[in-house]
Amino acid sequence: MEIKAQQIAQLRKKTGLPMMECKKALVEASGEEAKAIELLKKKGVIKAASKSERSTKSGLVDSYIHNGQIGVLVEVLTETDFVAKNEEFKQFVHDVALHIAAANPKYIKREDVPSADLEKEKADLVEQAKAEGKPEEIAKKIVEGRLGKFYAEICLLDQSFVKNEDLTIGELLTEKIAKIGENIVISRFVRYELGK
Repeated sequence: MEIKAQQIAQLRKKTGLPMMECKKALVEASGEEAKAIELLKKKGVIKAASKSERSTKSGLVDSYIHNGQIGVLVEVLTETDFVAKNEEFKQFVHDVALHIAAANPKYIKREDVPSADLEKEKADLVEQAKAEGKPEEIAKKIVEGRLGKFYAEICLLDQSFVKNEDLTIGELLTEKIAKIGENIVISRFVRYELGK
């Protein structure tokens, strides 16, 4: 099947990925754009994972102030100064700052949660499941499920993005890494709330 340049250009416009990447996806998807987009999404996750070991020495610090009541500073790193000056990267960093103001995460990722806090939460969840009369084996499975909710409340990467509830911040980050083509790391943030 012949893939037309117009199809490739249209897919590139929608995904922001290189022309050859779009052409390969369209060939693999027999010219079906929706199927090609799904293939690119799956590959994007793989591509993003392969970039995670690359060094991040450039980046951007951005701020967001909400009604003079909540203020956020966030640092997001990337590999090159070229990307740090890119409008899409800047918008991503600003969206992360806005999200932090709205969702009030305590940590960036699950690994950042202190083990003492995690053990306390697990113990509380086990007690809660036992109080509901669940057998121990079922209680353990319930605890694992509820731990996911715990992480979604306090870990930035696990939270649903306030501008698109269908995406977590972690998934949004993976999309940006795949689209921009460089490793991106949300390295630190601070959030102030008036009177707290």
